[in-house]
Amino acid sequence: MPKSKLKPLLSKTLLTKPLGVATQLLQPYHIQLQHWVSYDGSQIPVTVVGNPSATPVLLLHAFGMDARQFLPFVLPLAGQYCFYLPHFRGFGLAAATPSSEFNFIEQYADDVDVILTHICSKHQVKSVDVAAISMGALVMWAHFNRHAQHTQTNSAQAEDKLVGKVESKAKSNFETKAEPTFETASRVKRYLNIDQSPIVHNHADWQGGVFGEKQVEVFEQFNMVLQATLPYVNQQSANGQSANGQAPLAFTQLPHQVKRQITQMETAFSLLSAGRLASQLFIKASGYLPDHKLAVYQHPTWQQKLRGLQAYLELPYDYRDALPVTQTPVTMLIGAQSQLYDPKWQRQVANILPNAQVIEIAGSGHAIPLDAPLQFSRVLKQFLVSA
Repeated sequence: MPKSKLKPLLSKTLLTKPLGVATQLLQPYHIQLQHWVSYDGSQIPVTVVGNPSATPVLLLHAFGMDARQFLPFVLPLAGQYCFYLPHFRGFGLAAATPSSEFNFIEQYADDVDVILTHICSKHQVKSVDVAAISMGALVMWAHFNRHAQHTQTNSAQAEDKLVGKVESKAKSNFETKAEPTFETASRVKRYLNIDQSPIVHNHADWQGGVFGEKQVEVFEQFNMVLQATLPYVNQQSANGQSANGQAPLAFTQLPHQVKRQITQMETAFSLLSAGRLASQLFIKASGYLPDHKLAVYQHPTWQQKLRGLQAYLELPYDYRDALPVTQTPVTMLIGAQSQLYDPKWQRQVANILPNAQVIEIAGSGHAIPLDAPLQFSRVLKQFLVSA
């Protein structure tokens, strides 16, 4: 072929074909930020990524996190699904919209119910696959407890059947062999629970609360920080204003020692969540704030974190009653080295659930996406394609 004809052909090939391929690859990855109105009129930011006509999936983030941290795991699947990543009040892109109720977990559960209803209506489906991690998973247990519609209306009959079901499961070594005697209807099609128990505080009959045997010690440390910092926390309304009408304090306005206490507590909590040395080193490096940086450090979620921590310490957050009546298939994804929720007690949760399976990630702590990103990606994909 003459050179004069070769160059235009190569130029056209190099310019058009790669662009065409790139367009096809990037099209499913289009990310949108939408704002949905919740039950009380507040707007909930929702990051939406994927094919709008594909199967919808809802993912719920952890305490203090940003929903967009799921993006590295969902982008490879965006052509096959439509992912909804809501930002809980006070966190992520909702940092300026703090929770308006002290019981923030159950307010989040009410928000999730609105979100599920909206997704089902938009996609014309009856139920949606949900994956949730840590606090987001606790919100889901609250949702099952608050919003699953029980077929029984007589509370005495319901209690009798609930007890009967638990006894029956104990006799059958927790195997599901018969039709459930007490059912729930839910807009959750299947649920991936990522290293979370349905109960926060330990009880005489349940030592599987957060931090396990170290709960009293860790709670005392958290309480000391709260006593020093709560005087600076405004009781905010849903519009971000404090109860006395003043604008909430910015983190930069706090005394240096108070700021240091807050950031040190956050780092200590994150280190407990990590199971691998590499993850712990990353947390220490990213959380390191010398005095000159701490002086100007922007921390828009600090008040929501402290109010949430106070609620964790003071409220019972026990949703175990929802377990034996939750008919939604549940996958318990457990970090085998989790220091937040003892794997042994998480497996006990699976035993009580009527329809559950367990997947353990060896070597991983509570923060599975950080400790074991490749394994987490595979589990998430397996969970979605196994429908």
